[in-house]
Amino acid sequence: MSDIEVVLFDLGGVIVELGGLDAFLERHGFTPETFWPRWLDLGAGHDFERGASSTEEFLDAFIAEFDLGLTPNEALAEFAAWPSALYPGALELVAEVPVLTATLSNTNPIHWEAQFEPWGIGAGFDRHFPSFELGLAKPHREIFDEVVRRLGVPADRVLFLDDNQLNVDGARSAGLAAERVVGPVAARSALVSHGVLA
Repeated sequence: MSDIEVVLFDLGGVIVELGGLDAFLERHGFTPETFWPRWLDLGAGHDFERGASSTEEFLDAFIAEFDLGLTPNEALAEFAAWPSALYPGALELVAEVPVLTATLSNTNPIHWEAQFEPWGIGAGFDRHFPSFELGLAKPHREIFDEVVRRLGVPADRVLFLDDNQLNVDGARSAGLAAERVVGPVAARSALVSHGVLA
């Protein structure tokens, strides 16, 4: 029997394909290695995904910080397209999990509203912890501590699945069990290895 009482899923890269983000990175000459540390650092993306800036403020800062050469409307169109679709079988996998399931995603009103109801994410999990509502963001330990507090279970009984190693490391620093996975096939393997699924 597993000691895991909650499985906490990141959305982008685990449940949701980020085809639009991949296209954005290629179009503007970024790699994941050059992009993610800047995005997760204190800046436009960090502020927006903590609910600390308006869409207009975010777009202006985003264009400037990443030297995009886009108008705000062009930047908004590209940004809104980052999540492209659910991974096939993702919500079906979540439905198999016999313990409480929740999302913990660095997200913002633009992406959240596009996915939550239309893609079935709202009803697909027991709980949701979007960063912009918490006022906190991964990979900082504070967001994991807050989610564990709200869940009311010991940190080591929470399994966190994320596609970004920086976030996995942040979760582990807060005492959670955490694995880096990309897509539902890898997520299933992690669930099996932790004894959550047979």
